[in-house]
Amino acid sequence: MGRGICKPLQGGPPYSWDFVDFFMLDPDLIAVSQVESRRDFRAAIERFAHDAGFNTVAATVVVDHAVGPSEFINEAVIPRGYTEAFVNHHAAQRDPVMQHCKGTAAPIVWDQATYVARGVGDLWEEQARFGYATGVAVAMHLPDRRHFLLGMERDRALPIDRLELRRLVADVQLFAVMAMEAALRVMVPVAALPDGAALTPRELEALRWTMDGKTAWEVGQLMQVTERTAVLHLTNATHKLGCVSKHQAVLKALRLGLVR
Repeated sequence: MGRGICKPLQGGPPYSWDFVDFFMLDPDLIAVSQVESRRDFRAAIERFAHDAGFNTVAATVVVDHAVGPSEFINEAVIPRGYTEAFVNHHAAQRDPVMQHCKGTAAPIVWDQATYVARGVGDLWEEQARFGYATGVAVAMHLPDRRHFLLGMERDRALPIDRLELRRLVADVQLFAVMAMEAALRVMVPVAALPDGAALTPRELEALRWTMDGKTAWEVGQLMQVTERTAVLHLTNATHKLGCVSKHQAVLKALRLGLVR
């Protein structure tokens, strides 16, 4: 059982298939991308967690304010009686999983050893009584002082087989990307793009080709620019839209009616 950081899978086949068809392969991804309310969002994350073998799940949007404390907006499926511990921010300051997620976007696979190694075994003992024995957590940090955290837990060990565990973490990480876009849409009012954030025609074109499943190299060939320039267009569009990946940027651009 892994007890530290589980980084995303490296390598693998290029994403040469159609972008939309890729997500159609998993109904849970489609379900969370199409939610229209917090109730639907909660049902979607609960369904995915159950299908992935987890008992509990929590999605949190954190909004850092220039003045005053950060704002925490939660949707969670948690055991009765655990609510008080769940919102205990003092405990969160000691929690190694929360501290890890504050500083990096790399997912973490954790168990009792994660807490014991950091001298906070008492926190694990407390949460284990409610079924929080092992889990996977993913955090995403946006450029506009917003953050998204998705955590899934269960009362038994995670897969011992490294390949099976990697696949599970990859599934959670991909679902988190889709869930973040949905969470920002239904849990936090989506502000209109500022005037200075308008996408250029070339950035929109790069997003359209990406939506069609083209790689950065293929986008460059179609736009008659270098691959590096194509990546630059995609990166600029992603940042302007407040996203963390080009695929999330495509989804947001579609929702905003910027590409069709």
